[in-house]
Amino acid sequence: MNGNRTAGEGKDKGMSALKILGLAGSARTGSYNRKLLALIIDRLRRQGIDAEVFEFRDTPLPMFDQDEEAASGLPENAKLLKSKILEADAVVLVAPEYNSSVTPLLKNAIDWASRQDPTTGVGNVWRHKVIALASASPGAYGGMRGLIALRPVFQHLDSLVIAEQVSVPKAHEAFEGEGLKDERTSQFLDAMLSRLVEVATIHQRATVGSS
Repeated sequence: MNGNRTAGEGKDKGMSALKILGLAGSARTGSYNRKLLALIIDRLRRQGIDAEVFEFRDTPLPMFDQDEEAASGLPENAKLLKSKILEADAVVLVAPEYNSSVTPLLKNAIDWASRQDPTTGVGNVWRHKVIALASASPGAYGGMRGLIALRPVFQHLDSLVIAEQVSVPKAHEAFEGEGLKDERTSQFLDAMLSRLVEVATIHQRATVGSS
């Protein structure tokens, strides 16, 4: 990729600027993963990318209940989440690690977004969606085991998860101002985002070309 170009330059006719959605697997005030996501969104926006966060604190989802779904349909916030994922060219998930796995909040959101909306007919919005994974944790592994648990979930959902990922260890002391103290980790993050933009651009071009 040409590092001097923004995401909106050099696109084929008919292509729009990239849209990237950010999801954090924790709604906790002071969450390290929300802090990492904010940093990611800022870096994407500095490249001219339309990047936004779906805040679970503002739009909470009920725990998935198939009986409730059958009786009342998809909750409005689940419909909103599905629409945001569907609109995005790529999704960044910043995921805490709970007991070497995925947080209930994030898994619940993933499950709701995979359900079919009977009013619109829109089903699994993760299908063919370009996805990047990142994590932060006070522990030495930076939440990496949670990301390992996420990959087979998205493989099952037919998503396009890029190989590059970032885990930020010792998260309680990893941030400095608007960035990361460790330059190597910061470079890994930039490399992951560069790859995400590259793959999302290729995928958008292929989608536009086949429409």
